[in-house]
Amino acid sequence: MAFATRLFSRSTRQSIMRLEHSIPARSFAKGAGSSPPSLKGDEMLKGIFLEVKKKFDTALGILRKEKITIDPDNPTAVAEYAKVMKTVREKADLFSESQRIKYTIETRTQGIPDARTYLLTLKEIRIKRGLTDELGAEAMMMDALDKVEKELKKPLVRNDKKGMALLMAEFDKINRKLGIRREDLPKYEEQLELKIAKAQLEELKKDAFEAMDTQKKREEFKDEEMPDVKSLDIRNFI
Repeated sequence: MAFATRLFSRSTRQSIMRLEHSIPARSFAKGAGSSPPSLKGDEMLKGIFLEVKKKFDTALGILRKEKITIDPDNPTAVAEYAKVMKTVREKADLFSESQRIKYTIETRTQGIPDARTYLLTLKEIRIKRGLTDELGAEAMMMDALDKVEKELKKPLVRNDKKGMALLMAEFDKINRKLGIRREDLPKYEEQLELKIAKAQLEELKKDAFEAMDTQKKREEFKDEEMPDVKSLDIRNFI
């Protein structure tokens, strides 16, 4: 038991720190432009700190109650972990991954005048987020843009309502070809959250194994058997 305690005190701290780092993005996003103009300097920093602390404490309180099984190869464990993290996001008022991506797109593309740079920026955001274009949609979108610009005989700018309408019509054709329907977006979001949940559980598992390997080298633990990661209960070490 001593081995497990030492082991997970490290792994859990790392996981909580990753969660803590995700909180300010939502806090700043929601608060942008809404803070009273009288708040300046230290007062504003204090307000931000207290808001982030409130969100972090809320998230931590939920994690202390919910059982998480570190088994990324078990679909049930992945689904349960995704459910817990959804509860954390809702109660602590954090971005979901799709909301985070949307916010990133809105802030990164604000002020981009032309459609081509806009699409290239979307590709850059996708790559940085680690999202794969398994359907080849980006290449199709660029082909559609080439077609529209050839028809217009000039580069397409985003304030060209007629040109953008033509491009959107081409994008609708691509969506139909790929079988993507607007009403299925909640399903795609759920699939994304499950993918992220699996990746996070894999990271937790990796952290646990690394901690086990480190602790096993210590003299006081050399005769102890390493616990199965799936048997560890994070709640006991928060």
